[in-house]
This record gives sequence, C-alpha cells and structure tokens, in this order.
Amino acid sequence: MPSAINAAVAQQTAAGSVPSATVSTTEGTGGGTGGIYSAIISRNQPIIKVKEKTYEELHKKCLEQNILYEDPDFPPNESSLFYSQKIPIKFEWKRPREICENPRFIIGGANRTDICQGELGDCWFLAAIACLTLNKKLLCRVIPHDQSFIQNYAGIFHFQFWRYGDWVDVVIDDCLPTYNNQLVFTKSSQRNEFWSALLEKAYAKLHGSYEALKGGNTTEAMEDFTGGVTEFYEIKDAPKDIYKIMKHAIDRGSLMASSIDDNLGFSYGSAPRNSIGEQIARMVKQLENAQMSYPTVDYQATDERPAWTIVPMQYETRMSCGLVKGHAYSVTAVEETIFKGEKIRLVRLRNPWGQVEWNGPWSDKSEEWNFIDEDEKIRLQHKVVEDGEFWISFQDFMRHFTKLEICNLTPDTLEADKLKTWTVSVNEGRWVRGCSAGGCRNYPDTFWTNPQYRLKLLEEDDDPEDEEVICSFLVALMQKNRRKERKLGANLYTIGFAIYEMHGTKHHLQKDFFLYNASKARSKTYINMREISERFRLPPSEYVVIPSTYDPHQEGEFILRVFSEKSSLSE
Repeated sequence: MPSAINAAVAQQTAAGSVPSATVSTTEGTGGGTGGIYSAIISRNQPIIKVKEKTYEELHKKCLEQNILYEDPDFPPNESSLFYSQKIPIKFEWKRPREICENPRFIIGGANRTDICQGELGDCWFLAAIACLTLNKKLLCRVIPHDQSFIQNYAGIFHFQFWRYGDWVDVVIDDCLPTYNNQLVFTKSSQRNEFWSALLEKAYAKLHGSYEALKGGNTTEAMEDFTGGVTEFYEIKDAPKDIYKIMKHAIDRGSLMASSIDDNLGFSYGSAPRNSIGEQIARMVKQLENAQMSYPTVDYQATDERPAWTIVPMQYETRMSCGLVKGHAYSVTAVEETIFKGEKIRLVRLRNPWGQVEWNGPWSDKSEEWNFIDEDEKIRLQHKVVEDGEFWISFQDFMRHFTKLEICNLTPDTLEADKLKTWTVSVNEGRWVRGCSAGGCRNYPDTFWTNPQYRLKLLEEDDDPEDEEVICSFLVALMQKNRRKERKLGANLYTIGFAIYEMHGTKHHLQKDFFLYNASKARSKTYINMREISERFRLPPSEYVVIPSTYDPHQEGEFILRVFSEKSSLSE
C-alpha cells in the first residue's frame, strides 16, 4: 500500500565518541519491472581506488604489450585458497585455454542451469547466482558481458559488487585452481564455459580467499549483487499471504532462496563434520574416480547431465524425498496451474549442485504432469532432466522447507503494483571499545554510549483505509568486513537495534533517559547475521535509532540504512 514518509536521519555523538558520516541520500523510483532498479542499481557508479589502475587501463596495457594479465593481489597460490590450514595436495592454477579447447566466457546466455557446485561449501553463494541469472538487468550489472576469450583476450576479467553502499569493480586474472585438469570449485554444466567460475573467483578475492566463502546465508550474496534489502521468514511463522509475497517478489525481479534446517543450526554450506582438508581429500578421490570413468579429457557435457559431475557436500543430509537439509536452494519461479479442474500453486527450485532433486509430487517424472497439456508444460518450462531444478507444490514446499530469504530491490517490491519514490539514507558507523561499543539494553551502564541516529517521521501514511495516524519505514543494520576478517579469527557479531522517541532533545541521550523510557520499537531479536532488517509503523514524531551488538566492548564497523518514501534529509 502507498505510504508517505519524510524522514531525516543524523547521528548524535557523545563527547569522545566516534562520529559517522552519512554516505548517501539518494532518490529512486520503485514499482514495475522497468523502474524498480533506480533506487538500488543506478544510485552509485563503480568505485575505483585512486591508486589502482582500472580494468580498462590494465586490459589495454596487456594488449599493447602482448602479455596475459597476472593479478598481484590474488596470486595463484595457497594464500588465495585457504587460511586455516595447509592442504597436502598440490593444485594447478590453469587458464581456461589450458583446461579445454575453445573456452568461452558465456555460451548461449548465462542461465541458472549453468552452475554446478564444487567442494567449497558455498551453496549459499551459488543459489544467489542462480537467482541473479533470472534478472538480466542485474546480471549485466554484476557480470559485464563485453568480455571474451576470443576478441581482445588478455587473461583479465572484471565483475561488480555492491559493497556497503557503493559499487566496486573487482579485477582478476583467469587462472583457476584445478586437479587432474578439472576445476576444483564452481564449474559450468558445459566444460568450456567459465563465467560462473570466474565470478566465484572475483567474489573470493573480494573476501580474501576461497575458504572465506565457506558457509553463509544466501542473503549476503543477494545483497552484494543488488544493494537491495533482505527480508527473512521462518516458514512455520510466515504470514498467511506468504504465497502472494513470494509471487510479488518473483514478478518484481527480487532474488529469493529457501533452505531446510539440518537440526544442528549450521549455516548453509558449512562443514561442521569435515575440515577443509577432509573435504578436499574426499573430493580428490572423487576426481580420480571420475578420471577413470571418463578417460578422455575432451568429454563434452550434454543437455541431460554435466560433464565430470562430482556430488559435493557429503556432510549435508539428503532426505528420502530427494531434498537436502542444511542446503540453500534458489527459488526460480512461483506459478499456478489447473490440475484436474482445480487451481494448484507451484514453486520451482534449483539445487546448486546441478543434480539431486525432489522426487515427490510435481517432480520431473511425476504422474501429475500427465494431466497437464503440452502448452502449459511449455509455459512452466517443465523438463525431464537431471539439472538440479524441479517443481514442488506450494503445500509440500511449506511442509519441508524452514527458511525463506527475499532480497528486494526496493522496500515496495512486495506491495501493490504502484510506482513509488524511495529514499535510501546510508549511514556509516563504528562500535569502539570503551567509547561507543555499549552492547544491548541489558547493559544499562554502557548501552547509552552506542551510536545514536535521529529519525524524523513528519507525514503519516497515505492510506485512506487506515484510520491510524501512522508512518511506515524500514531499518536495515549491516555489519562490515567480518567474513573477510575470518582469517584473523573474526566471526559475525550478534546484532540488533532499538528505536526510542526523543521528546524534543537535540543531544546524545544519556544513561538516565534509558532507565526511565522504554523503546517504541526494536528488531525482533539479536542475531549473528550480516544484516538484519525490520519494517515499522510509528506515529509522526522524532525518534532515535540505536544499533548495537548484543554484548558490550565488541569492536566493528557497520552501516545503517533507512528506507523511506519521500525526500530524506540528513542533518
């Protein structure tokens, strides 16, 4: 529903605290697949550090000198692979031209079925890639398509990611880790296609190593592909209109993924039962078996099954119905069809492995398809092929899956199809021990020292059916650089935020204020995720948003984003 908000966001700092600057306050248009991108995609151009040469400069230099690019910042050695332990196996870094004949960057368009997971534990990342391929405008933003192994080839490629408020251009060479002439990590279903492997390498460089990608939430990569804002649903507690929410998300070009808890609380793609060394050792054995099965290195992939298939991630639990616990799936379609005279809701998902599918009702070979005419099968893109993608009834989806993640390009993605103008205010901040790392409200002696951001809600929602005088807005808190700092022992902090009414004061709120005033709103929980977000409806007034870690004295950087509909001013 449409709403009207005028929000002003600014940070108040106590004496000795560390101020943070408002990075950007930018306006864009939401609504409709042609206009939803402007608030997120177009608001920032790629950021290039002044001291670094651009992709264009490096590419031109390599062509002029007739050399292949070698990346000094992400070299082809163990430092780019793993940080927790040394692996007693020697990988060979090879360029695609050394792996196969006639390598190609993209063959016939980048598709969700191109992606096959390796032995890294980054199914969360690959599920996001599959979603990305469904949105061609986003895809071309992240993966510039004017790259080739033929025309002006110089061994250099680049990809673009949203990084804490800005778009960054990540330049890499095309050396990839191999064993027995096979890619170790992500690969395409077609042996001579390399866009997905190179995208994974660029993302690994962004975070410092391939190992840094092990385990995560799909929302992280979705946000890095879009700059969007993520909403997270526990399916057992999902709203009654969750199907409508999913349908709106797909129609608006949002990225969406789902997963099944493994009952042990591990994040997607993590390997609690296996060290990196054990995973790689198992993978090498599989590769050697594959080498014996397929002795010809020129073996080509077919439409039915990818070449050199390795079933990865054995620590994830495969159920008798074909689904895998502790594993992330891309949601690639949400549709309705007529079955025996009745309307039935369907969800299409994809396993990043590129194989292992649901085998229940509406699976590829199930009898339900015998009652669907050919035109409808074509509309639903039904295929009987082991490619990791399958249909499942919405009822079975709700029964088996436990989590749903939706990355919206603007906050109105899931609402009515109306054009809206959104303002995104991005504020940087830091928690500093002994200064501004006060922990949550459970620590009254230090909570007041946390950074404080002023929020002015000046106009009520424009909803004639709602008699309440209410303003709607969305707050998203993201902690920075924790994945990249894993090699230094960093983990995600448990984070959250609270919102208090300020009662006219213009100064940093002190300890006594919080002893006598309750919060007007807050995040549902404190949780160790990179970003948490929440929608709120509050009366027009002046508020303060206080982001914090759960425990005090934890140092780190963050960004706080506030999404509102009308012009947002920073003080």
